[in-house]
Amino acid sequence: MARKVRDATLDSKDARGKLKARGKPYFRTIEQGLHLGYRKRKGSAGTWVARHYVGNQDYQVEKIGIADDVSDADGIAILTYWQAQGAARKRMKSRVHTAAGKTGPLTIATAMKSYLEFLESNRKSADDARYRHNAFIEPEFGKLEVAALTRDKIRKWLTGMSKQAPRLRTKKGEEQKFRPLGKDEEAKRRRKASANRTLTVLKGGLNRAWRDGLVSSNREWRAVEPFEDVDAARVQYLTVAEAKRLINACDPDFRRLVQSALETGARYGELGRLQVRDFKPDSGTIHVQTSKSGKPRHVVLTDEGAAFFREVCTGRAGNELMFEKANGAPWLKSEQARPMADACVRAKIKPAMGFHGLRHTWASLAVMAGVPLLVVAKNLGHSDTRMVEKHYGHLAPSYIADAIRAGAPKFGFKPDEKIAALAGRAS
Repeated sequence: MARKVRDATLDSKDARGKLKARGKPYFRTIEQGLHLGYRKRKGSAGTWVARHYVGNQDYQVEKIGIADDVSDADGIAILTYWQAQGAARKRMKSRVHTAAGKTGPLTIATAMKSYLEFLESNRKSADDARYRHNAFIEPEFGKLEVAALTRDKIRKWLTGMSKQAPRLRTKKGEEQKFRPLGKDEEAKRRRKASANRTLTVLKGGLNRAWRDGLVSSNREWRAVEPFEDVDAARVQYLTVAEAKRLINACDPDFRRLVQSALETGARYGELGRLQVRDFKPDSGTIHVQTSKSGKPRHVVLTDEGAAFFREVCTGRAGNELMFEKANGAPWLKSEQARPMADACVRAKIKPAMGFHGLRHTWASLAVMAGVPLLVVAKNLGHSDTRMVEKHYGHLAPSYIADAIRAGAPKFGFKPDEKIAALAGRAS
């Protein structure tokens, strides 16, 4: 039987009647991490509240009933001091449940651990979600109980992330390094877009806990909206002439990787995992077994692309990695960044682009050549055309563009022949 905790200022009507009315409750500790509070009201019965410790030096307060200051207690809505103690302990017990094999209050760290395991077991990429959890979610909210998370806390956290300098890759054990925080509008957009993606990861973990019945409501995080109009990046792509220059500027082992990206639109990680047997010469396709979405796909090649992959794969064992570094090692995470930057310098690509820009180049040139958006989307691994329309739709031949160029007013403008023509490009 739980022990009764006496308090001479709260355990009787007469004692409570002598207290000063105020908004802040009078609290009494009744268990570790649990306090019973009495909020004295002027001219009416007071109320009982329970205060639960939820981690990170934070508490959650909830109303548990009306005090028997005016009416007799009924043990349900109107409670004596002793009944209020029992109700507070019952509330504390109901907050303790089993999640992810552990008994105790459901913390955000526990909810996120379960969510990341779900992503991995369902063949979805959990790498980015795990990085964002470790870098931004765990340090801020890890020890906090899910029930104590409020929309104000999330909004403050989201705004703070959008103003942080971008993190640089840092060796384990060393102090985290950061890239200088840009002040231009594009830099601000990128930070807000990154914060949005982290918010999506947090909501994913919390919503899974809510759907599993471990959380009573999703109201608080559902009310938090991401930053608007920040996800559509300014797409940079190469012209065919620039792409040829870039290929010629690459070291031999990296050149093959760059050519494969330009021929397929595949991601760096997808290309690095390809094995020789993934090239299907009879159908002229590349089988991408593991993609970002977790679903395999077949990338259709042009005749030029099929000839390139045939040259790469001829005479090699099927289980060999298709692309390796000069020393025979595989291309690992982020190892494309330095050779790509060096090649851009040698090829005079300004502004320099990252390896992912080769994916944009394939998609942009394909769309401008009239390849239907749905076909481009399928080759890129998207389930529908939304992402392709978002990034490349403006490049597609259209009735509106054709009509304007054919019939809009012309004013006889003639360019100055002394000014050198710029190479055709768009962004």
